[in-house]
Amino acid sequence: MKLAVLSDIHGNSYALKEVLRAAEIEGVEELIILGDFTGYYYHTHQVLDLLSDWRCTSIKGNHDEMLEGIFKGSVGADTIRLKYGSGHKFALQDLSPAQLNFLFELPDKLSYTVDGIRLSLNHGSPWDKGLYIYPNADSEVMKKCDDPEYDFVLIGHSHYPFIHKNQYSTLVNPGSVGQSRLEGGYANWAVIDTKIKSVELKETKYNISELISEIAINDPDIPYLREILL
Repeated sequence: MKLAVLSDIHGNSYALKEVLRAAEIEGVEELIILGDFTGYYYHTHQVLDLLSDWRCTSIKGNHDEMLEGIFKGSVGADTIRLKYGSGHKFALQDLSPAQLNFLFELPDKLSYTVDGIRLSLNHGSPWDKGLYIYPNADSEVMKKCDDPEYDFVLIGHSHYPFIHKNQYSTLVNPGSVGQSRLEGGYANWAVIDTKIKSVELKETKYNISELISEIAINDPDIPYLREILL
């Protein structure tokens, strides 16, 4: 079986649509989603609609947690908007109660086995979902992610894709679907083939023009949202 590993979609339905099209061509049968459905951009509702056609195993990211905090009044919406854009605001406006409940009830991490392949699903690191692990992380950090109980330890959060083979398990960060920090206008993801126990990083181009126009309307005072896409 082929599994697509996605992370950090961040309300970018334009990128997700192209990734799902590529995943279908690739013969992917199931999606593994490492959190951050929302945040930054404006179409979390469309993201969830697109994913509803797929078999998915998912966990919660820090931006999904922020959304819950804004919803419950424990996090300031204006502070979040100034740092991350209006994505959370649009999500709260557009998502149904059932969709909000789905995001809020996602687990922080998960152990999952498919075809005998053991997967550890994490948003940040296995011990701290808020920790960013980059491709050039210290060797001790990489080793700390090693776990003999798993074949693949999956992480997201940093938006930088990489594969690192430890002694017992392979550490995989698929990068970000919605806001790649590697190259503008591309979505990053990964494919695990359970039959041959392999993993491959993927890069899918998408059209950023409509999203650029939406940023100009919704968040003209946050140039980063536009610049990172370019």
